[in-house]
Amino acid sequence: MTHLTPNDLMFRPGLMKGQRVLITGGGTGLGKVMAEACLMLGADVYIWGRRGNVIEEAARELMDAHGDAGGRCVGRACDIRVPEAIHEAMDEIWADGGALTGLVNNAAGNFISRTEDLSPKGFDAIANIVFRGSFFVTLDAGKRWLAEGKPASVVSILTTWVWHGGPFTVPSAMSKAGLNVMTQSLAVEWGNRGVRFNAIAPGPFPTEGMSARLNPTGGAMAEEKDPMIPLGRNGEMRELANLAVYLLDPGSAYVNGQTIAIDGGSHLLTSGGFSRLASWGDAEWEAARNAIKATNEKDRAQRTV
Repeated sequence: MTHLTPNDLMFRPGLMKGQRVLITGGGTGLGKVMAEACLMLGADVYIWGRRGNVIEEAARELMDAHGDAGGRCVGRACDIRVPEAIHEAMDEIWADGGALTGLVNNAAGNFISRTEDLSPKGFDAIANIVFRGSFFVTLDAGKRWLAEGKPASVVSILTTWVWHGGPFTVPSAMSKAGLNVMTQSLAVEWGNRGVRFNAIAPGPFPTEGMSARLNPTGGAMAEEKDPMIPLGRNGEMRELANLAVYLLDPGSAYVNGQTIAIDGGSHLLTSGGFSRLASWGDAEWEAARNAIKATNEKDRAQRTV
């Protein structure tokens, strides 16, 4: 099921014709919506993820819906925790038409937990994807751009926790903060060689993956109208897609080193995190752990890498 229609996009048809964009974690959620927007505007889009069947089905679905826009969507299983796997998959992209023009670091993992309950394995499950994996992908593509003298735009999907901290999501908050610093650092280091870096910090954009691990037991966080969001509502997928397209396109060529919040202003009113969970007791956390465990087992059964 696709999310966008031509009326959802702010841009003229064909805007991204000739552009080549890689989106990690592009088979579901926000990644899939951004892939859809780029494809609708004529780009060649590559989507990666660990669940090969999910990635391949997403690519087929998007091509069935928007293949007449002039671009392509190619899905590939790739575990970005493994630098060698990244290099091999990136070789395939370069061999399939040349250099990428854009990269979206979207692949992520997250779950709510009291920090004292975390194991090293639980911490690594998040940090190895969000922090290390995103850097490995950026570095592999970046070396190629610099060697070839090619311009490019890198967009990383963060959270507003990079400014205020993320209680009960500490591994994610730490990892996203690292990507925020990468964005600022490489915007300076590589900007004069044509490679721009920016980031998006979304507020609540409910997806299946987010709900399963960040709101595993339902309740108040599932409400569409949240009094902690000044605009009084969750984000709409088209809004994030339009911002991502803008930052990827050369039309935003003077925007560099920025992290842009798209959260209805919620981080200005609150930390935008999960501080409300401080009221939970042992029973609530046990229920959340059990629900997250069931989701993880289901996901593992679908992975091909």
